[in-house]
Amino acid sequence: MRRLLRENGLSIVLVSAFLLFWGGQSWVGHHEYNADQREHGQPQATYSAYLRTAHFWEATAENWESEFIQIFSYVFLTCFLFQKGSAESKKPDEPEPVDRDPRASRDKRNAPWPVRRGGWVLKLYEYSLSLAFLVIFLISFALHAVAGSAEYNQEQAAHGDLGVLSPLQYAGSSRFWLESLQNWQSEFLAIAAIVVLSIYLRQRGSPESKPVDSPHEETGNG
Repeated sequence: MRRLLRENGLSIVLVSAFLLFWGGQSWVGHHEYNADQREHGQPQATYSAYLRTAHFWEATAENWESEFIQIFSYVFLTCFLFQKGSAESKKPDEPEPVDRDPRASRDKRNAPWPVRRGGWVLKLYEYSLSLAFLVIFLISFALHAVAGSAEYNQEQAAHGDLGVLSPLQYAGSSRFWLESLQNWQSEFLAIAAIVVLSIYLRQRGSPESKPVDSPHEETGNG
């Protein structure tokens, strides 16, 4: 167990934090939802019923969408864009291990299966990380539109407006894009901050930082 925790501590802590905060979101969201239901003379929902509401899933998908467009963009852009002095960038004038052709390792027994398989499987695998984040973003984007339209229609019905917006119509609304863009801007600000601040600031022991004694102009984390 100790070895498991040592070797997987980062993912265990991060997934645990995700579940804790998602649970907290659902808990306070449930109370907020029922307060709004009381205000409009509507029946209140149990906690389990709330977890199936558009209110819960719209808030969830809206945030997942912003996180995954950020991480997809970051993984993709760092393939060919550079920032001199940043711990988060490749060196602009030197070849990096991540750029080497995996086909030279096809005969290595411990190489991942797609590398040994080659062909289109390897081609897909070469970009599988960014593709995975892109797919999750698109799913979250669609879920945001579906749940958001259902939440919007429920709000309109509570105010006596029986008009209905489809998910596609909702995705074209200013409300949808306000929900999206207010999150996207903060995500890109955060990622820009670590790129730029890692030029001048250090965190001893973190792989996201350059060594404390590294010069500011040194690119990469060494």
